[in-house]
Amino acid sequence: MEQALLVIDAQQELMDGGVEQQGVFAKDQVIQNINRVIAKAVDENVHIIFIRDTDVANGEGSGFQIHKGINVPSKAVIFDKAATNSFYRTPLLDYLNVHEIEHLVIMGCKTEHCVDTAVRTATINHFDVTLVGDGHSTVDSDVLSAEQIIHHHNATLHGHYNVDNFSIVRSADENVFKPTHDSYR
Repeated sequence: MEQALLVIDAQQELMDGGVEQQGVFAKDQVIQNINRVIAKAVDENVHIIFIRDTDVANGEGSGFQIHKGINVPSKAVIFDKAATNSFYRTPLLDYLNVHEIEHLVIMGCKTEHCVDTAVRTATINHFDVTLVGDGHSTVDSDVLSAEQIIHHHNATLHGHYNVDNFSIVRSADENVFKPTHDSYR
């Protein structure tokens, strides 16, 4: 089975914060977990895809780049997006279909926006998804803390399904490239 790791919006300014907003919750741990899963992906010869949001740092400079603490393999593919949805007007879906990907492992920022949207969009596009529960983050909202938002989405997206395909949540310490979806079907 072909698989891909999708790291969404793990960009310098978004993760560290900037003039307009704070950095993401548990940034150092999230970066460590992203690197842990990237290493597993490299070992297992899994496709690695980074998505960058062109709204971050106005789409330019060091703030727009993937966070300097993340180990970006030379074989990684990078797509830029202008919307919350990583699939909207990007080559992502075509890339996944050309490479016959069946399972996506998703990590990145921000939990309630781009990560949630990618998980849900992937399932309706016939991909099983593993969301790395300790590999995504966000900032506090006016209503909930970042930690509450993350816990809520991990609970909501574990078992989220669209008839044939669904998402589960696992931790970075688990073998996320050995999907367990069939044990739930």
